[in-house]
Amino acid sequence: MKKALRFIWANFELIFWVSALIYLFFTNPETTHYTLCPLKNMGFDHCPGCGMGHSLHEIMTLHIKESFAYHPLGIFALVVIISRIIKLGKNLFKKPSYEFKTFTTYSGH
Repeated sequence: MKKALRFIWANFELIFWVSALIYLFFTNPETTHYTLCPLKNMGFDHCPGCGMGHSLHEIMTLHIKESFAYHPLGIFALVVIISRIIKLGKNLFKKPSYEFKTFTTYSGH
């Protein structure tokens, strides 16, 4: 159990991005009524990132025009997220173990 928790903690960002893309792929943006946007939840009408989740969903379901209509940077965001997932995945397989790195004092010997 401890090893599993260490693995999850050491690879939290990778798990987060993969989970987020899977969630956005399978979520229908037309039926979702709740927003995760903190600015919208605080009562602001406009947020520079609003529509990004809808845009990512549309691009992953190959609706390019709709994706661009929701947010013009959705395609770019997907490319950045996928490149980050690839980099984190490569680093995962390069690591010999999932142990935490700790700082120790130099004893001078």
